[in-house]
Amino acid sequence: MRRHEFQPGRLVAGLSLLLAGVLYLLDSSGEVDLPWFAVVPLAVGGLSLAALVGLVTYAVRRDMRTRDRTRASSDR
Repeated sequence: MRRHEFQPGRLVAGLSLLLAGVLYLLDSSGEVDLPWFAVVPLAVGGLSLAALVGLVTYAVRRDMRTRDRTRASSDR
């Protein structure tokens, strides 16, 4: 299996949607009495947080690539 770079935005998105799914499952089984509109803000908030994390990750990696290129060109 080929290695791939870690993407924390996808991790946050997956965890938030997993949490929303577990809460929905608990509500449907009768363990928790959750209003129907409580899961939607959780999912939307989790996806928004995932987008923010993804943007920050992209910015950091782009800055690191730029620094590596600058450092490599100045070493010549």
